[in-house]
Amino acid sequence: MNNTDEQFSKTEEQFRNIMAECRSLFAKKLHDYGASWRILRPVSLTDQLFIKAKRIRSLETTGTSLVGEGIRPEFIALINYGIIGLIQLEQGYADTVDMTPDQALNLYDEHAKKCLELMLRKNHDYNEAWRDMRVSSYTDFILTKIQRVKEIENLNGSTLVSEGIDANYMDIINYACFGAIKMLENKEL
Repeated sequence: MNNTDEQFSKTEEQFRNIMAECRSLFAKKLHDYGASWRILRPVSLTDQLFIKAKRIRSLETTGTSLVGEGIRPEFIALINYGIIGLIQLEQGYADTVDMTPDQALNLYDEHAKKCLELMLRKNHDYNEAWRDMRVSSYTDFILTKIQRVKEIENLNGSTLVSEGIDANYMDIINYACFGAIKMLENKEL
């Protein structure tokens, strides 16, 4: 195995570890709240992603947290809300909780797998470029993707040449995962 193959393998392992961490938190929250997020309309999920990303940017620029939580938990939240967004796009929203925790976890796993597959393809094509990026750039890219989602929502999904909301959610998830990995590597929590 050459250095490039080793690096790709390391990235896949790190990505899988972050996704396992996210899934564990998701399962615990399902236990506590059930799939209460099923009532969220897509625009509300976009706003939830927005406030999480804006908080990261605020913490990056001010260096101050008054609630005692750092940046990394917000990247984890972006991943989980991004996957919730993918589920909601696929299933539609509901007026009541209409799925069991097991059903929600199965859907979570399906979408997490798709995000992993996308990351592996893009990581190959971009040759590990994410490793040379700053964490603050991930934040800016995430905010840009959220803005794109808002624009697509304002157009009722009717784009001319652009990727859909799902592709943007997947990119948000992957950038957030890279941020969480980088913060672990740098021992920043």
